Amino acid sequence: MKFTVNRNLFIDNLNNVMHAISSRTTIPILSGIKLNLSENELLLTGSDTEISIEIRIPVSEDLKVDSPGSIVLPARFFSEIIKRLPGKEFSLEVKESFQTQIVSENSEFTINGLDSNTYPRLPEISDDSAFIISGKTFREIINETQFAVATQESRLVLTGVHFTFSPNKIHAVATDSHRLSSRALILDQGAQTETDLIIPGKSLLELARIIGETDPQIKVCPGENQVLFEIGNILFYSRLLEGSYPDTARLIPTESTTQVEFDLAELSSALDRASLLTHAGRNNVVDLTLDTEKQSVKLSGESAEIGNVEENVSFRQLTGSNLKISFNPDYLRDALRASVSDAVIMEFTQPLRPFTVNPNKTDIDFVQLITPVRTF
Repeated sequence: MKFTVNRNLFIDNLNNVMHAISSRTTIPILSGIKLNLSENELLLTGSDTEISIEIRIPVSEDLKVDSPGSIVLPARFFSEIIKRLPGKEFSLEVKESFQTQIVSENSEFTINGLDSNTYPRLPEISDDSAFIISGKTFREIINETQFAVATQESRLVLTGVHFTFSPNKIHAVATDSHRLSSRALILDQGAQTETDLIIPGKSLLELARIIGETDPQIKVCPGENQVLFEIGNILFYSRLLEGSYPDTARLIPTESTTQVEFDLAELSSALDRASLLTHAGRNNVVDLTLDTEKQSVKLSGESAEIGNVEENVSFRQLTGSNLKISFNPDYLRDALRASVSDAVIMEFTQPLRPFTVNPNKTDIDFVQLITPVRTF
């Protein structure tokens, strides 16, 4: 196996494959990256069993093939070597006993490779049920829900985002049982038939990074226990979570007794100041006091070790009953970061009942739910 390739082209593709490689894998060969060279293309493959990424680099002026073959190389070392090579291109040749020589200008490395035949095969997923979605749309809906997945694996299904794809809509919901984020977007053309997928939050995070700020077309191919996303020359595989996702729609209150509308930037700044002290305490809880008679909103927090903070927060509108509620400021901060409008409406029922955070625009289908904290 021998080829010569443009180094910048190779690095761009290598960086994407590295999203799938974990340093803590229990299968030693998965700490490596597989290179498979044919007369027509070079395939780069990385996997950590949760996600797998395969990238095709076609033969061109930037990639010249001398002899086909395949090898698995230690991913971290290989990546660092390629990034530090001096020339605009490099050549790679596999010699006896999987010894691999990398040459660029006056620099030469020889590293130990592994037999590619021992590398796990990627699943074959039919595109019979495939559909196309905008990369920008998909990245947005990931960013607006993924943060709310559970990090503890006691309920594995909650570590994923539940997607429902239909012909004219995409709906995603995530919850860790303390908070919930539900987002729906209208599609011009979605899945032919309604498709339910529970995709691990970690997989979605890596997928969003690969999509980046561009707006590529993404072909979604659902399988039985895997889903494949095709993005240009990138194939991104993720395992699916098995089990029934809870019926979250019934958790969202249909009415409220107190409503307040905040400017997003004003509330975010006040919350940051209040949580400076609460983060130093054991409980990390802030109190929000709404007085509809005096038309005042107060945010307060304290730390037994340091002191306390109290701030009157400006608001656009306050209606309903008086209320004092306590909650984790980090949950509200995450909700505000995910917000898609410059103002939010918070709706409350009782001090110990979950409250909602909604955009101030009725045409946006986006609701976030936060469970309060009992402080007495």
